[in-house]
Amino acid sequence: MDSYLIQVNGRGDHTPMRDVHLKSTGNTISPGKAKGRKPRWAVRASEMSKKTFNPVRAIVDTMKVEPNPKKSMISLSLGDPTVFGNLPTNDEVTRAVKEVLDSGRWNGYAPSVGYQSCREAVAAYYNCPEAPLKAQDVILTSGCSQAIELALAVLANPGQNILVPRPGFSLYKTLALSMGIEVKLYNLLPEKAWEIDLEHLESLVDEKTACLIMNNPSNPCGSVFSKSHLQEILAVASRQCVPILADEIYGDMVFADCKFEPIATLSTNVPILSCGGLAKRWLVPGWRMGWILIHDRRDIFGNEIRDGLVRLSQRILGPCTLVQGALERILRRTPPEFYHNTLSILKSNADLCYAALSAIPGLQPVRPSGAMYLMVEIEMEHFPEFENDVEFTERLISEQSVFCLPASCFEYPNFFRVVITMPEEMILEACSRIQEFCEMHYQGAEGAQDLECDK
Repeated sequence: MDSYLIQVNGRGDHTPMRDVHLKSTGNTISPGKAKGRKPRWAVRASEMSKKTFNPVRAIVDTMKVEPNPKKSMISLSLGDPTVFGNLPTNDEVTRAVKEVLDSGRWNGYAPSVGYQSCREAVAAYYNCPEAPLKAQDVILTSGCSQAIELALAVLANPGQNILVPRPGFSLYKTLALSMGIEVKLYNLLPEKAWEIDLEHLESLVDEKTACLIMNNPSNPCGSVFSKSHLQEILAVASRQCVPILADEIYGDMVFADCKFEPIATLSTNVPILSCGGLAKRWLVPGWRMGWILIHDRRDIFGNEIRDGLVRLSQRILGPCTLVQGALERILRRTPPEFYHNTLSILKSNADLCYAALSAIPGLQPVRPSGAMYLMVEIEMEHFPEFENDVEFTERLISEQSVFCLPASCFEYPNFFRVVITMPEEMILEACSRIQEFCEMHYQGAEGAQDLECDK
């Protein structure tokens, strides 16, 4: 077989072609005779693409159902606060981006981890005595989803496992499986406002456990962990020497009767990668601006994890530079009343939705404390004609044109998730239709038993 050595005279990235010489070190290859192989097309999808699996898409895409043509569609399924137009971002936020665009100074490539000044702005915004931050502790990413991807990729190898909440955001599993990482699901307890079953969590840890993913406030539950519960979680992580990947994209999006505690402010020794971004609190998910905050008081991550994050960030060269340019102003100048007004609307919607659904026989909503969602249990024994939550939500679409995500999408059957970002009148209409649907299909104990006997 023939091989070639490439000799390059000079140094640098822009060596002229005349300085490159090829030296043959073997025999000549006859065209078409290499290895005795006849060329043929054999293009296949990669193993990584084959292992990539989105539970939401897998379920929703198989729901072959048409809405009732006599009723307008109400979709309570998409976690995008911009969909209905009733929750616009603040004028300061849009003005900041307009000025950056007009300046013409932010059109080039940025460092893969983000501009230094922008990292400083994020560090200053989240810095506090309990969890100090500097610019080098911040990695800017293309949305919180990429922050989670980078954090997961730097902490876990193929063949290791991660601990993921059930119910939980489906992206964790999608990313992990594509990387060859095993997912172990720990339970959240609806009867305890979706606190973690700590005993179950700790029982899952083994020598191959790479990290614990914790989502607070929660998607899909709308729950907010108390300070004492977060301390219990940290105690488990400390005993087992397991780092935490904290998905805190809904941080500070909590209702007035609750307080959000960043878990890093309570940790004295557990290293934490906290993932966040502009998407939810500033109501601009399409702008794709996220970040990783590195909290490592005891230098357990050391340089290795930091260097690994830098290398991984170089795969796509960072988030949008226009949004980076506006970031400091967005963080500093967004008025407090904007956040307050957003939360007031979400709290009002949550209360309306919870009250309306609580009055419906066969449904048991769990009261949310933050984020943009609430979960509703379906007492399936009272709806015996439906096999599961997927069938229940399919029929809700076909009969009432109301689309809620079946909680099987979040590994939690016989519940469904409601998004609470829509206008008040739409919530009331949706709940009225859900009530009509349930009253039509609800069976008391005797009726349900008779129906089972007839099957």
